Amino acid sequence: MDLITSFIYKAMSFRLRKIERYTTKSDSIQMAQLAQVLKRLNNTAYSTKYSKKPIQSYEEFSKSIPIVEYENIRTFVEEMLKGEREQLFSEKCQWFATSSGTSGGRSKYLPVPNSHLRKCHYRGASDTLWLYLDTRPDSQFFKHKSLVIGGSHSPSQYGRGTHTGDLSAILVQNMPLLGQLYRVPSKSTLLMGEWVSKMQKIVEEVHSEDVGSLSGVPSWMLETIMAILEKTNKQNLSEVWPNLEVFFHGGISFEPYRDKYQSIIPSSRMQYRETYNASEGFFGIQNDPSDKSMLLMQDYGIFYEFIPMSHFDDPERSAIPLCDVQKGVNYAMVISTLGGLYRYVIGDTIQFTELSPYKFVITGRTASYINAFGEELMVHNANDAISTVASDMGLTVLEYTAGPRFNLDKANGYHEWVIEFEKAPSDPTLFMDQLDKELRKVNSDYDAKRYADMALLMPKLVIAKKDLFREWLIKEGKLGGQHKIPRLKNDVTLLDQLIELNK
Repeated sequence: MDLITSFIYKAMSFRLRKIERYTTKSDSIQMAQLAQVLKRLNNTAYSTKYSKKPIQSYEEFSKSIPIVEYENIRTFVEEMLKGEREQLFSEKCQWFATSSGTSGGRSKYLPVPNSHLRKCHYRGASDTLWLYLDTRPDSQFFKHKSLVIGGSHSPSQYGRGTHTGDLSAILVQNMPLLGQLYRVPSKSTLLMGEWVSKMQKIVEEVHSEDVGSLSGVPSWMLETIMAILEKTNKQNLSEVWPNLEVFFHGGISFEPYRDKYQSIIPSSRMQYRETYNASEGFFGIQNDPSDKSMLLMQDYGIFYEFIPMSHFDDPERSAIPLCDVQKGVNYAMVISTLGGLYRYVIGDTIQFTELSPYKFVITGRTASYINAFGEELMVHNANDAISTVASDMGLTVLEYTAGPRFNLDKANGYHEWVIEFEKAPSDPTLFMDQLDKELRKVNSDYDAKRYADMALLMPKLVIAKKDLFREWLIKEGKLGGQHKIPRLKNDVTLLDQLIELNK
């Protein structure tokens, strides 16, 4: 390490010793987090809805507070957006992270109070760096700049000093001084809302900088890299930034992008580290470059519970604490946080690969979805959009499925739809144009990624022959019973099978 990086790393070695306690003190650490959460919860409008007295133990907590999703807390959050306190917690909350994917509207708003920012999101960001440096003795991290790509924020429609926006923008707006010193581009550029102008400004600012690390979502970062290569007329990024050593990525799966990144960053020093930092909280860090599993971060003011996916749809579903999980079981993650989420189903599914310490991989979502480019397209979005367009055009859709196709040379891609109609549309291009417009209406993330064909291109249609989906069900031995056609898949396995059968 260079002297500056070595000095900062050694100064933070006490934090690594605390993380080492995850292996031997997990139960006590989690009980301490629960105590913080209960202190936060008690005497709020939310707690009094379910309990007449303060909740003091996990047993009382699990019996009194239900397992919920966003629609169960929407009214409390909307009161907070208006400036009301004592709803989900007593602390004043200025920032709300937006995320789409709920059935009740275009976006959901997740409280991000200052205490949650400090104890969860910023602690996660710093721990990511300390864990990286712990396995990277040749690092020169603080000798070079760090390129960060993120979104924007704006005053909320509810007013009273509250702001809504991407979590990444909230983190940049409130970033500690050390992060501000080493980050590029400038804050004003990074928080721009219009993506085309923002991209141009980012490229102008950073192409001549000495960048050593990258942080962001793989799809957007790749698009930025391709623009920088075009600007500099270079063949690969190592020619532009020879000191580049790591990409901290998250948000979507890195696997479809891995080969492309390795081809445009041919440096043998380059590493890729995954983080699990969602709008709801920071949950995991890849601490070993040879292991794709992430370390579950246990002392961020988050109490974890898990629902086995085999029982997720049970009418009386229950969750288990971290100490009761098993390896290899697919779980829906349930979180209780200092951000005012209590027994909240985040929507992701994970499997544990180790139990001492707890390490895991993300296995998917609790519902069918496509999130290859950060668009978070959910089944209810697709169902609503396709139903509206078919009705408007006098068509009947019998079956459909969709998935992502990647165009990595251009750092973008598109959705391919296989649709079986009762009678095919006379103008298939018009049908897809209307479907695209309707999807942009019902899903703000899809709309953002479709802007100017930057990350997501127009969807494409494959018209299925009669009984194609039935033929697939028969071939897979899934005809009848409870078997259904997966509406959305985050890979092309099903698409390829159907298209082959459609020949």
